[in-house]
Amino acid sequence: MGSGTAHQLQKHLIDYTASLFNEGILNEQFTQLQSLQDESNPDFVGEVVNLFFEDSERLLNEMAKSLGQGNVDFKKLDAHVHQLKGSSSRCVKCLQQVRNEYSLVKSKLETMFKLEQQILAAGASIPKVVSGF
Repeated sequence: MGSGTAHQLQKHLIDYTASLFNEGILNEQFTQLQSLQDESNPDFVGEVVNLFFEDSERLLNEMAKSLGQGNVDFKKLDAHVHQLKGSSSRCVKCLQQVRNEYSLVKSKLETMFKLEQQILAAGASIPKVVSGF
């Protein structure tokens, strides 16, 4: 890949990340995470986000299981909901909404990380994207 391609990828990543900030999918916490990432730890943000995905998926599955039982343990369910830092009106529809939102965020962040990988593969550095806050 030529450097022109790398430049295009960098520009695409900047635009894409900016759109994630605009949609509220990323916030200043993400910027703080990025500031902890450097040459010695280039995958830091990706690793943190993957841990978040694993935790969230586990919690969503636990919640679905809890809701699927005839006798719902709301205390346990509440604990899961608080771990997800969400509020739930304790219904399957809400859970489905959370799942949909989660899938959306996951696919958008995965797209962002794929772009970063392509930029690195092209031998360029990942541009720092500053949010519009």
